[in-house]
Amino acid sequence: MEIKIGDKVRFLNSTGGGIVRGFQGKDQVLVEDEDGFEIPALRRECVVVGSDGPQVHSSHKPKIQVPVEPVIETPKQEEPAAPIVETREGERLNIFLAYLPTDAKAIQSCGYEAYFINDSNYFLAFNYMSRENNSWTSRYNGMIEPNTKIFLEEFEKADLNGLERICVQLIAFKKDKPFALKNAISVELHVDTTKFYKLHCFMENDYFNEGALLFPIVREDVPERELLISAGDLQEAMLEKAREERKPHSAKNIVRKKTSTILEVDLHIHELLDNTTGLSNGDMLNYQLDKFREVMDQYADQKGQKIVFIHGKGDGVLRKAIEKELNTRYKRHYYQDASFREYGFGATMVTIK
Repeated sequence: MEIKIGDKVRFLNSTGGGIVRGFQGKDQVLVEDEDGFEIPALRRECVVVGSDGPQVHSSHKPKIQVPVEPVIETPKQEEPAAPIVETREGERLNIFLAYLPTDAKAIQSCGYEAYFINDSNYFLAFNYMSRENNSWTSRYNGMIEPNTKIFLEEFEKADLNGLERICVQLIAFKKDKPFALKNAISVELHVDTTKFYKLHCFMENDYFNEGALLFPIVREDVPERELLISAGDLQEAMLEKAREERKPHSAKNIVRKKTSTILEVDLHIHELLDNTTGLSNGDMLNYQLDKFREVMDQYADQKGQKIVFIHGKGDGVLRKAIEKELNTRYKRHYYQDASFREYGFGATMVTIK
């Protein structure tokens, strides 16, 4: 059946579908999904449907025979493109890669879907690549409209090793109107592929109804930078930590403003209590976690606030307890290792969402 603008279609080889809004060349159609995003798809992978039906993933859907009907094509005037809706926050680039399991109930064996998210008012020309054996391979390249997400690829567990090194290069611009100049961006990331096996790593987010593994490329106009640590920096950080641990400490206010946007919270027990006599290790850990929750709750409504929790390296008990809290009680917030140059291995930075 010939596909026309305005037809409702379902994808044969992936989940979803929507309304046909336009065409790209002879082989591709632009399908608007229920969230208002336009997704490019091959004509042969779309089937026109007359009513809403259950959506099934390609690994579970039955074979569908589509009858071929003779049609007489009549020239149609394409609908004008919908106007670009801009937001105040969209003047800063926020770009993400997102990965979703094809079957969250079979996380140990299922494949994955990759998406590119443009949370900005800019058009982006981009190239998504992976590296193996010191050579780069383009996995997807093209254009994405403002405030849009697009499907990049579907891959299997066996392909994860090829995603340990990824790179995104992009240029941002606006069409037919003035805009603030953005530098061309190239971001290379090291992906921890073990996260793809852990369901809790696919977290609630603002872009999908289901949990997703998000990798930021650009946040608030600032490209992500991979943490590169030299042997000299590592040795100096360890020596500095040893010197700090030998110094006597007095009780202080645990929340300190580091810059205009970043707060420091020192959770070392000697910064919280003047005297720990009679307290067990469990008692001290609970006290430290209470202080962590107190600060998180205090700044819960301050979106964008960055807080560095200094927990020290030690044997990792406090760090693991904090990460557990962030993955359960505070899972809507983003967290990462804080600057190694400033804190060594002993701090976690949380961004309030």
